[in-house]
Amino acid sequence: MWSGRVGGELASAVWDFLRGDDAELLPYDLQATLVHAQRLYAVGILDASELAEVEEKLTAIEGIDESDEDVHSSIERQLGEVGRKIHAGRSRNDQVAAAFRLYVADACADADAALTAFAGVLIARATENATTPMPGYTHLQRAQPVTVGHHLLAWVEMLGRDRARFAFAAAQAEPSPLGAAALAGSTLGLPAPRNAMRNTIDAVADRDFALDYLYAAATLFVHLSRIGEELVLWTTSEFGFARLPEEASTGSSIMPQKLNPDVAELARGKAGTAIGRLTGLLATVKSLPLAYDRDLQEDKPPVFAARRDVAGALGALTVLVAGLELDAGRLAAAASDPLLLATDAAEALVAEGVPFRDAHEQVAASVRDGSFTPPEQVTDCYLLGRGIDVAAAVGAAKERWS
Repeated sequence: MWSGRVGGELASAVWDFLRGDDAELLPYDLQATLVHAQRLYAVGILDASELAEVEEKLTAIEGIDESDEDVHSSIERQLGEVGRKIHAGRSRNDQVAAAFRLYVADACADADAALTAFAGVLIARATENATTPMPGYTHLQRAQPVTVGHHLLAWVEMLGRDRARFAFAAAQAEPSPLGAAALAGSTLGLPAPRNAMRNTIDAVADRDFALDYLYAAATLFVHLSRIGEELVLWTTSEFGFARLPEEASTGSSIMPQKLNPDVAELARGKAGTAIGRLTGLLATVKSLPLAYDRDLQEDKPPVFAARRDVAGALGALTVLVAGLELDAGRLAAAASDPLLLATDAAEALVAEGVPFRDAHEQVAASVRDGSFTPPEQVTDCYLLGRGIDVAAAVGAAKERWS
C-alpha cells in the first residue's frame, strides 16, 4: 500500500518484523470497509455498479494470505481492480481504529453473555443453598456462620461490577474514527459517520477503549482468581466442603487417586497474565506523541488473547460450579463451631446494657478459659437476625441478571 514511495523489496527480516498479526480483525474491517464504500458512493467516487461489486466481493472474503502485510491490505487486494479506489479518503490509521473499536465492542458483548451464564449458575446454586449453613471467614479463620447461598451471592456481586466495566468499555468503543484519515481528515467531502469522534487527531491516536477492555478483563480475572482459590480450598480433604465434578477436573499422571481442581487453578493463574496485558499496553501508550505511531500495532495481540481467556475461563467455571457437589454434613459441622457465635454473645450482652468493650472482654475471656457458651436465642435463621435475607437477595439477583 506504500510501495510507491519505497523502491525495491523490504528485507525479509524487516518484513517479518513489521507484518501485523491482525487476522482476527477481518470481519470488523469488512464491516467498516462496507460503510466506507457507501460513503464513497455518496460523493460519486464509486458508481452504483462499483458499490455493488464491492458489496458482493466483501461477502466472499473469508481470510487473508501470509503474503499480505495486514488485514487491510488483504481486503484491498481481494477486491481486485475496484479495490484500487476503496482507500480514497481514508488511511490505515482510521481504518484500523474503526475495525478495532468494532472488535472491542463485540468482545464486550461476548463477555457480558459469558458473565450472565456464569452468574445464572451461581444464582441457581445460591437458590438451592439459601439456608445451607457454612462458616464465614476472615483471615481464612472461622469468623461467623453464614449460608452457602449468601457466600455465592458475594461472587455474583463481583461479577455484576465486572459486567458494568465491560459495558463501559463497549460504550467507549462506540464512537467512530472514520473520516479522520491519517489524522486531519480528507478533502473529498465524505459524509461523516453518525457517531464520528470530535477530534480527528484523537480519533486515530486514542486507545483508551482497548485499555478499558483490558482493565475490565484484568479485574474480572482478579475476581475469578479469588473464586478459584476458594473452590480449591473447599474441595481439599482438609476443608471437604465440596467434591469436584469429573467433567471439570483432571487426574494425575502418576497418582491414581487424584482429582485435581485444574479449572479453578488456571483461572487463578490467568489473573497474572491478564494484569500483565493491561500493564503492557499502558506502557506502550505512555509517552506516545499524537497522532498514530507504529507502536500501536502492539495494541491488538493482548486484546485478542484477553477475549479468548475471558470466554474460556467463564465457560469452564460455569461447568465446574454447576456440577460442584456440596457436602451439606461437612458444611453444617463446620458451621456448628460454637465459637462462630462469639460476636452474637457479645451483642446479647450489649442488648442487656453492657458496654460493647466490656462485653467483648467478657466473651474473649470465656473463650480463652474454655468456658464460652453460645447464646441460646441463636437459631437457624441467624442471618435474618442480622438483617440479612438471603431469599430476598436471591430474588433481587435474578431480577438484575435477567
